[in-house]
Amino acid sequence: MMLKRVAVALLTMNLPFAALAQSAAEDANKSNNPLNLAASFNIQNFYTPSLFGVSGHTNDFLLRPTIPVGPNSLIPVPEIFRLTVPVSTRPDPSGGYNTGLGDINLFDIFLLHGGETQIGVGPLVTLPTATDRTLGTGKWQAGLAAVVVNANKQRLLGALVQWQHSFAGQSDRPTVQSLTTQPFIIWNFPEGWYLRSTGTWTFDLQHGSYYIPVGLGGGKAWKGGTTIYNLFVEPQYSVAHSGNVPKWQIFAGLNMTFGK
Repeated sequence: MMLKRVAVALLTMNLPFAALAQSAAEDANKSNNPLNLAASFNIQNFYTPSLFGVSGHTNDFLLRPTIPVGPNSLIPVPEIFRLTVPVSTRPDPSGGYNTGLGDINLFDIFLLHGGETQIGVGPLVTLPTATDRTLGTGKWQAGLAAVVVNANKQRLLGALVQWQHSFAGQSDRPTVQSLTTQPFIIWNFPEGWYLRSTGTWTFDLQHGSYYIPVGLGGGKAWKGGTTIYNLFVEPQYSVAHSGNVPKWQIFAGLNMTFGK
């Protein structure tokens, strides 16, 4: 009887710690899930210290607000708008580097299936807003985005796929058709820590160049009031490539998820 009481007491003492661990994992999943129905603002950066075949480096500083909408009487499923505003740095052919606004991207994802496995699909558009020819394509582009996510307290798995094709813009610039696939693996640990691999595979369907980076990094999510903060860094190496594309990349950022 005494042993039974001790066992019950130990289990009772451990319940708050188990609840806290599960809550931290849920916060990490919410912050890393592109289909989470909460407003967010992400500050992210891709630094490429080396490229295949050419010298120099590149950098993309990204501002990414996300706004969920609905459902409503017009559209019976939730929508997720994500805007990406890049401030980019590229080598100048005449020497030095150019830094300025790149091409702005917006997609609107319709959440078609919820639960442990979520599925979303929607249109996207890229605007030729670059302040220099080296920083953008000079073309209006449109296409589709699709996301699938499967999550539990131990891990989050999924992929974000985007396809787009140019339809207007500067006549002296080449046609653009691209496909990007970002598989992501998040493995949760206690106290909001996690491992991550989220390299974005990029394919230039018009000209045949591509690169497939594989990353391994880590991060930590924590809650301050009703906001989830998520700080991470992930080095990535391109294990397959064709063309003058990134060799090494360092992806880092701070994600802020509000209200849930």
